[in-house]
Formats: sequence, C-alpha cells, structure tokens
Amino acid sequence: MGRPQTAASSFHKSMMTHNNEIILKLNNIEVIYDHVILVLKGVSLEVPEGGIVALLGANGAGKTTTIKAISNLLGTERGEVSKGSIEYRGERIDQLSPSELVKRGVVQVMEGRHCFEHLTVEENLLTGAYTRKDGRSGIEADLDKVYNYFPRLKERRRSQAGYTSGGEQQMVAVGRALMARPRLILLDEPSMGLAPQLVDEIFEIVSELNRKEGVTFLLAEQNTTIALKYATYGYILENGRVVMDGEAKMLAENEDVKEFYLGMSGGNRKSFRDVKHYRRRKRWLA
Repeated sequence: MGRPQTAASSFHKSMMTHNNEIILKLNNIEVIYDHVILVLKGVSLEVPEGGIVALLGANGAGKTTTIKAISNLLGTERGEVSKGSIEYRGERIDQLSPSELVKRGVVQVMEGRHCFEHLTVEENLLTGAYTRKDGRSGIEADLDKVYNYFPRLKERRRSQAGYTSGGEQQMVAVGRALMARPRLILLDEPSMGLAPQLVDEIFEIVSELNRKEGVTFLLAEQNTTIALKYATYGYILENGRVVMDGEAKMLAENEDVKEFYLGMSGGNRKSFRDVKHYRRRKRWLA
C-alpha cells in the first residue's frame, strides 16, 4: 500500500526526482518514552538536498521529538525510536552517536539557544569546530564567514554569551552549528522568544545560508507564517502524526491551514481533523 498521490505529493516527488537528491528520509518512525508512552506514530518525511523543509504544528505536536529522533538525542530523555528507519544520504543513521552524525554533516540547533554562558561569543563559536581536522587556517576562515553572516557577533565576540540578548544567542547557536561545516542543519524553534524583527533577521540569514552555502535545513517551528514564507515544502504534525504536507506556497494558501495554524478564522474547532476537507492519511509504508 503506497502513499496517496495528491497534487502536492506529486509535485514533491517531481521536485526531488528531477532537481534534488533526498538527503534525509524518515520512514514510518514511532517514538516511545519510558518504554510505554507513544509520542510519534508512523511519521514519514523527506528532505531534498539544498532545500528548506518546515516541520509545523502546535506545541506538543511532536516536532522537537522528531528532530531529536534524527539527531539521536532521545536517549537523554529516556526516549527511543521503536519502529521505522531514518536515513541520511541513503544510509541508516538510527544507531549512530550524535558526535558521529556531526562528523557526517548533521547538526542540530536546539530550541532555547543553549549557549555556554560563561564562554565568550567567539569561544562558543569555536566549540562548533571541535570535530574538525583541517587545521587552524580552515577554522579561522569559517569563523570569518560566520562573522560575515552575523556582523553583530563580531562586535560582541569578546563578550560572555550569557550577557548577550536572546537574538544574539540564537545567532551564536546557528553560527556554532556552521563551524562544523554541516550539510544538514536541524533547526528547532528558531523564533521562540524573539521579537518579530529578530525573527525575520534570523530567517533571512537561514535563507541566505541555504542559497549561498548550499546548507539544507529541516526546521521545526510553531510560527507557521514565517516558516512557510521561507520554506520550500512543509509537513504539519498533530498528536504525533503527519496530517498534511505539501509545497509551502500551497500550504500557506490552504483554507484549513489558514484556519488552524495561521489564525485567520474565528472558528473554534478542536482539531485539524474536524475540518470537513480533511481526509485521514494512510501511514507511509516501507
């Protein structure tokens, strides 16, 4: 039994077949915590190399759990992938350590920014290069590149990270990820706690990094409006399941998405599943 071929999924398949290879693929994964709590229920998604894919949904929908399943950080919270597979460049990565994933080019930027508060901005950035073996000159060249994308960090490079603003700490977190020379960045809730102007600035830089450096992004984001503005494709999660996916422009124009995730309706329905246009999706099978 295969995935339903909607117009959106046909576009996605065509885009990936003709323009981009699949860099990341989740196939029907389930995640449980404490051996009993089922959080993700048959989640499947694909990320094309060189793309920006948004993982959308309300708080508690399963976005962060999906990101941590990919980066293999679930073990720190007594969680595990109990079913399905995760592939990066066609190879299973389910059992690799987070450090091995970083060496392969997969880097997560965690929600909440997570800087080393007592280190300077520049020291924080340099920690992102700890797995590299290409010498000081290459690291310094990439540090200059980070400062080019984030000129504010260059101004604050001698300041302790704990005394910088929330927006600056988010820039540090993204810049630290760039120091690892990633091919895929898993960006978790980049807009959380930031003023709208700073959110726009962060997403503009993400777009620029994608366009100029070829970095692929999978970003988990509650702010559906900003995410769909910059993404090429999106998946909507609800209660641990993918309930809709499609080209970002299509999702942004979809009436059901507008009502439930863009706040453009006064309706009081309890769930996206209550919409009359919603048709239950079959799980994607291997």
